[in-house]
Amino acid sequence: QVQLVESGGGLVQAGGSLRLSCATSGRIFSNYAMGWFRQAPGKEREFVATISLSGVRTAYTDSVKGRFTISRDNAKNMVYLQMNSLKPEDTAVYYCAAGSYGSTRRDYYAWGQGTQVTVSS
Repeated sequence: QVQLVESGGGLVQAGGSLRLSCATSGRIFSNYAMGWFRQAPGKEREFVATISLSGVRTAYTDSVKGRFTISRDNAKNMVYLQMNSLKPEDTAVYYCAAGSYGSTRRDYYAWGQGTQVTVSS
C-alpha cells in the first residue's frame, strides 16, 4: 500500500502560480505512475495530468496544456504539479494518485486526501 499526502494549495489571483506537492510513503514509489486529478464543487473528479514511472512520459488534459507541468523525483518519493497562468475555472480540490499510466480514475488505486486550490478573478 502507498500513502499519499498533498500540499501547496491555497488562494491565488488569476494569472498567478502555485506548485502542488505530493509526498508518498509505503511501497516503492518508482513502481507507480502518478497522476493529478481535480474536483470542483458539483462536478465529477477529472483527470489533470499523469507521469510515467521513469518520468519520461507525461500527458495532460487539454484545458491545462501549456500551463501545468507534472514532474517527479523518485529519489525523494515526491510528485509535483506546477500550475501557471491560473484561471478561476482551475478552482477545485486537487488529488494526487498512484497507479498505472492513464487518464481515468480506474487507472489509479491509491489517493491522497486532496488540497484546495482557489483562483480569484
